[in-house]
Amino acid sequence: MMAGATEHDFYSRDSALTLAPIAWPDGKPLALAFVVSAEYYDLFAPATAYTPANVPGGFGRGPYPDYRAFSMREYGNRVGVFRLMDLLTRFGFKASLAVDASVARSRTEILQRAMQLGWDLVGHGLSVTDVISESMSESQERDYLSASLEPLRRASARNVTGWHGAEYAQSTRTLPLLVEQGISYMLDWPHDERVVPMVTPTGTIFSLPMSVDLDDVMAHHHRKISMQQWKRSVTEAVEVLASEGGQGGRLLILNLHAWLMGQPYRTSHLAELLASLSQRKDVWFTTTDAIAAHAAAALSRTSG
Repeated sequence: MMAGATEHDFYSRDSALTLAPIAWPDGKPLALAFVVSAEYYDLFAPATAYTPANVPGGFGRGPYPDYRAFSMREYGNRVGVFRLMDLLTRFGFKASLAVDASVARSRTEILQRAMQLGWDLVGHGLSVTDVISESMSESQERDYLSASLEPLRRASARNVTGWHGAEYAQSTRTLPLLVEQGISYMLDWPHDERVVPMVTPTGTIFSLPMSVDLDDVMAHHHRKISMQQWKRSVTEAVEVLASEGGQGGRLLILNLHAWLMGQPYRTSHLAELLASLSQRKDVWFTTTDAIAAHAAAALSRTSG
């Protein structure tokens, strides 16, 4: 951050209307992408780990091995993620798999299935119980990011260019350190409905704002919104954003957690939503890697 800055200096405080408009393929006004999060819950997190208080859920973390919270994530990695993969594939959607290093090392079948489906891989930290914190030193955070991405890159033999911090967590150092790691976009700032270039001392990184209000954990686990209301909210968001897309391509990224949305009583509602969405002709259904690549090319032409 610049000396004297009270917030950050990654982008201008000018009106969002000054953002260079990005046109999506075939003139479609809205780009929509799904992110499926696969997360590991440590029974005994490292002594240096920071775990947000809300992660275990409403009961809080007790003075015992938290098998309840551990098993919830295990369900996602054993059952839920494959149910979501099958469901999205049935309706013709690809997605981005936000996967932490612990899952990437211990649940290789999840990565293999995602790659077979042509999904993107997005870095997602070490585990949901070990997230980025401002209390880290710069070298500790650099090591954290490298350790988060290395298992994904090794298992997939591909470059990983996207990042979604566990619990959306970042420090004031995260963005330039992500650029150092070869990351070209991140999903953690819900500050807009369009792609926003973020300028850091090490280079530019794109912000692809993910809808936190429609994040299934925020909607269902914390705010206790019903599946029917969530479906209606997503549908209404699509309608409004598509209607406004002529002002510059709008963006909607939906975060689905395997341990939560992969439950059978939720996926029936998700199937209804996907069936409805798949009929729309005014939406570019794509992945986060493709959105970032398209935005980079479009802005390069504009600046050139």
